[in-house]
Amino acid sequence: MSMRRNRNGVKKERIIMLASSALVLTALTVTGVYVRSSHRNINENNVLDLTAIESGAEESAENTVAGEDMGTIFAEVGTDDLDYDPFFQEANSANVENERKTGITPDKPSGESGEGNNAPTDQNAPAEQSDKKTSDKSAGEKEKEQKSGEDEGMFDESSETMTETPEDTEAIATTVQPVLDFGDEDKLVWPIVGDILINYSMDKTIYFPTLQQYKYHPAIVISATEGEAITAAAEGRVTSVSYDPQLGNTIVMDLGNQYELTYGQLDNITVSEGSYVTTGDIIGSVASPTKYYSTEGANVYFKLTKNGEPVNPMQMLKE
Repeated sequence: MSMRRNRNGVKKERIIMLASSALVLTALTVTGVYVRSSHRNINENNVLDLTAIESGAEESAENTVAGEDMGTIFAEVGTDDLDYDPFFQEANSANVENERKTGITPDKPSGESGEGNNAPTDQNAPAEQSDKKTSDKSAGEKEKEQKSGEDEGMFDESSETMTETPEDTEAIATTVQPVLDFGDEDKLVWPIVGDILINYSMDKTIYFPTLQQYKYHPAIVISATEGEAITAAAEGRVTSVSYDPQLGNTIVMDLGNQYELTYGQLDNITVSEGSYVTTGDIIGSVASPTKYYSTEGANVYFKLTKNGEPVNPMQMLKE
């Protein structure tokens, strides 16, 4: 008896479990169907209908092809809102009108003349205007080509009438060099007015007070005042500006025909190598004497050579 009761109890439990499972599955199924239906309704409400847009675009295209004037579309739009010019249309547009062909301008619609609606129209007028524009354009182009040809001629080296520019003039001027032709009969001017402290002497020795010895002397030493201006004794070209321990600052100048002048004991030199000077030009001032001429005092060293050999400058100086 007890075994039967146990078996009946197990069967009841199984039946209860199956029934519960069936109820749960049924509830889940119903819930899923409800949620799916609600989600589908939401998606359908959010779908964008493109068919209406496509149909609207087709209707707009048909209206445009049918000849709807773009000016009427924007007639109510003010110039303050949009920078739209009804007379300015895109190239290759179906509404583009050629002024040269039709003679129509923005201010004059077709069928109107410059004097009024009742004025007679001339069919040949557009052609004459076109010819006039062409002739005016040709004249302008000819003038422009002529001017361009003149400009090119300024830079054409092969042109016989090439215009000379200021740069060319300056370049030519710098290449022109004066001819230096100092001869045996020419004279020198004194570079400074003063007494002869040490004379020229190449045939015998003479006494140097500062050195306290006798020496040969290829130049003359002229007394001067420190700071006094020194001028060029002849026309020439400066070949050297240097410093010598005995002579101080020196200038060597080419006079032409192998003649050279050397100036010594200078200060505040105003010329440089390659400079051309004329007779009487200031080339510097008198410097304080070097230690080799401390006893003689301030002076100007003045030397003349020909082919590198000393020449007595006293024979060439003007009295």
